[in-house]
Amino acid sequence: MRLAKKIFNEEGFVLLEEHVELNASYIQRLLAMGVSHVYIEDELTEGIDAPNLLSEDTRRMANKTIRQQFKLLMNDKTSRKRPVSSTMNRAFIQVLDAIIDDLSNHDEAMVMLNDIQTTDHYLFRHSLNVCVYTTLLGMHYGYEREALKTLSMGALLHDIGKTQIDLQILTKPGKLTDSEFDHIKQHAELGYRILKNEPNIPILAAHCAYQHHERLNGCGYPRGITSPDIHEYARWIGITDSYDAMTTHRVYRQAMLPHEALEILYTGSGTLYEQSMLALFRDRIAVYPIGMSIVLSNGETGVVASINAHCPQRPVVRILYDSEGNRLSAPRELNLSECLHMMIVGADTEKIDPGRNEAYNET
Repeated sequence: MRLAKKIFNEEGFVLLEEHVELNASYIQRLLAMGVSHVYIEDELTEGIDAPNLLSEDTRRMANKTIRQQFKLLMNDKTSRKRPVSSTMNRAFIQVLDAIIDDLSNHDEAMVMLNDIQTTDHYLFRHSLNVCVYTTLLGMHYGYEREALKTLSMGALLHDIGKTQIDLQILTKPGKLTDSEFDHIKQHAELGYRILKNEPNIPILAAHCAYQHHERLNGCGYPRGITSPDIHEYARWIGITDSYDAMTTHRVYRQAMLPHEALEILYTGSGTLYEQSMLALFRDRIAVYPIGMSIVLSNGETGVVASINAHCPQRPVVRILYDSEGNRLSAPRELNLSECLHMMIVGADTEKIDPGRNEAYNET
């Protein structure tokens, strides 16, 4: 298998280039670094290309800025008692402007799995992912640029309080004890304390850090407040934070697929998450990302070739194998939004012959 997309290291620079041939050693190292999926070249999927929402320059700048600024706080446990530096403010504002500009260039941009090929620390990668997802939703919701920048800032810094949490607990591979979980829950208030007195950080961004784990019915933390008291920015971030946590590989579990994470989010519709916000999220998420291997209800298998923006749950699929597992001599494309009798019944790569080189394979 040869890579179809670059893999980036923790500072945003290319670790493995396109067309590099994978071997067992590479795969084991990538798994150890937290890379759970890769895009690979395949003649059957030629012409299918998953778009990059962020340019390489923006991605590199964002990764570098988040990593540098968060590490400064990690190394300074007194940071909860002092304001964030003006240097940090300027750096993050520059990142946000670049992210908004990049996303604005994609008229029909969908929430795609982001940074699946980056080997960065979970906190840094998660912060960028949540920022991108939330900014995209904010655009579709209709926020003007200044409001959007505040929302994006809140999303980018929502977990900044984790820089003050014991790293051994944050990266623990097993189940947390009650006391360890209580310790981690402190990150919401710690983030608020770090941000609230900084004049160049909007107070709403501080409240995003404080409230992103609050839930409509009062079961969240740190204060257990209910719907009327949770700012709408924090409600958006609560959704994207949960989604990215579920779809990202963690030290204690494998990443879920997007449609699985969406189903779990919907179990909290109206109780944990705002129903109308979930509906917009559902309509803007690529439930079956471009290049993903899928199984249809008639037994045929293939890969997602493109997303229907008006109906993302029913993409265009390139059929590669018949119901008996035989490779088609002439692959064909099927628009599921026009073939309502057909359904996707599986998106697990284990349902596809592991000997085949699909475009979107789990390592």
